[in-house]
Amino acid sequence: MSAPATFGASALRLSYDDVVALDDVSVSVAAGQVTAVVGGDGAGKTSLLRCLAGVLRPAEGQVRSPGKQRTGYLPASSGIYPDLTVAENLAFRAAVYGLSGAEAARRTAELTERAGLAAARDRLAAQLSGGMRQKLGVIAALLHRPELLILDEPTTGVDPVSRSGLWWLIASAAADGAAVILATTYLDDAQRATSVLVLDAGRQLAAGTPEQIVSAMPGSVHATPSRPAGPAGERAWRRGAGWRVWYAPDARGPDGGGPGAVVEPDLQDAVTVAALARETQERAAAAGPAADPRRAGSRPAGPEPAGPRPSSRQPAGPLAESIDVTCRFGSFTAVRDVSIQVRPGEIVGLLGANGAGKTTLIRMLLGLIPASAGQVLLLGEPPSRETRRRIGYVPQGLGLYEDLTPSENMQFATAVFGVRAGSEVRLSESLVLRADRSRIPVGRLPLGIQRRAAFAQALAHEPDLLILDEPTSGVDPLGRARLWQAIADAAQGGAGALVSTHYMEEAGECDRLIIMADGAVVAAGTVAEIIGQAQVTVVEAADWAAAFARLEQAGLPVSLAGRALRVPGASPDEVRRVLPADCRVGTETATLEERFFDLVLASGRPAVAA
Repeated sequence: MSAPATFGASALRLSYDDVVALDDVSVSVAAGQVTAVVGGDGAGKTSLLRCLAGVLRPAEGQVRSPGKQRTGYLPASSGIYPDLTVAENLAFRAAVYGLSGAEAARRTAELTERAGLAAARDRLAAQLSGGMRQKLGVIAALLHRPELLILDEPTTGVDPVSRSGLWWLIASAAADGAAVILATTYLDDAQRATSVLVLDAGRQLAAGTPEQIVSAMPGSVHATPSRPAGPAGERAWRRGAGWRVWYAPDARGPDGGGPGAVVEPDLQDAVTVAALARETQERAAAAGPAADPRRAGSRPAGPEPAGPRPSSRQPAGPLAESIDVTCRFGSFTAVRDVSIQVRPGEIVGLLGANGAGKTTLIRMLLGLIPASAGQVLLLGEPPSRETRRRIGYVPQGLGLYEDLTPSENMQFATAVFGVRAGSEVRLSESLVLRADRSRIPVGRLPLGIQRRAAFAQALAHEPDLLILDEPTSGVDPLGRARLWQAIADAAQGGAGALVSTHYMEEAGECDRLIIMADGAVVAAGTVAEIIGQAQVTVVEAADWAAAFARLEQAGLPVSLAGRALRVPGASPDEVRRVLPADCRVGTETATLEERFFDLVLASGRPAVAA
């Protein structure tokens, strides 16, 4: 029997004018496996995938692929024609790949049914939600059973319910023998993959299985309840309710090993450390031979993040509050009887599938749209222009002027709010807005850098309340950690924060979570309180693809996690009945995403919701 095909690239180099997109990047993509390419916007993920797809020709290096006719490609734009229906998009793609009429009809019916799009076959793609468009794009790429499936950020900006459906399609393709490579900014997506490549500014930070990346991490990670002082603080990042501090192999803390308890690092820690190590090397090289090698793993002290200072006008009660609020648009009810509070000094996470009512609730809290029923209070009074002056707001659209640079956007915002001159420079530096990027118009910057600029702008006038709608989407792991550090500093200074996110790992950064579904609150509390005693069945099999197929045929929900399978909603006995005796079946505590999915289903929202 011949070995499974392996595709990929070796030593790729690519530049756009004077910008290096790929610098000696290699990746291997094996048949029957999922490979994840991780990094923030501008890391080089799309350039690498476009080279693999044959869309770009690298300046140097070699690409190994089965050819365009045996490759399925989902671009970041989803590659779907908005003025064609679902069926017309798939018929066009089938014709391009030369599928016969009967085969095209069979595959279209099979894939649309599996993805929950059968009822939307005659709907224009422009009328689909973002999650449904992404699923349609993946189906179009899968239609001709490609040997190599290339997916550019299929889950970015997609809610957890739709992400679950997308990952089912991805796992199905790998189980059928396709070599799958996908780009993502989410480390929880990377945890599901067999192998991972981490990119930063076109260069490789780490590569291997998630376990190999963690074991290769240099030095040690310590957990502390607060950010340490001195050089150690420059190697620290917020993680959950506490802090993590990295010590390089030759770095020593005051007690010989660093404060706090040594923790077993995970992939998020390892990727953050890899970024810190690269940053350290670059700073040491810039400092020249005078740099002290014993300070490896540290960087010169920079400005501290400038969080809001508590206002003398802050109310004694909640900073933002909705009391039995309902919002209707004609006959459609977007929000129903929702009561929430955001108090001084706390971070509240707002989670929900697309269409759950999160953005509508935020807009009511801001006073941008009126409530149909109930009461909204902002800083202790009805929303007004005066109360909005004391809020830092980052909308999904970012609210930046694309023809102005980040510095010019910041200067404009601080002038509007009457902020003292110079504070915008300090804040921009604290959020790592490099000087070379601060002079480029926002519209030409990667989305992740735009988000950092919008976040810095929201903090510049030292608001009493932060309202952040998906603030870290597209930001690299280290940049995301620093943004959350700034949010935590703001809360420590007395401000409150309401943060909407699709990124489940970020839920651990919040003091409390509010989960919405179908316009209502379906759960509230800490992560541990929401997960409770929920369990999930876990399967380990020598042939994961065969086990996946058996579980699927039995009608059991199944998801891929590396080479293990997770079967939420099914007992171990149910799973054992459909699998061979050599499969190991056990239970683990459910993840927040799995619990979220259960809550959404219990609310009556369809499992295929997008």
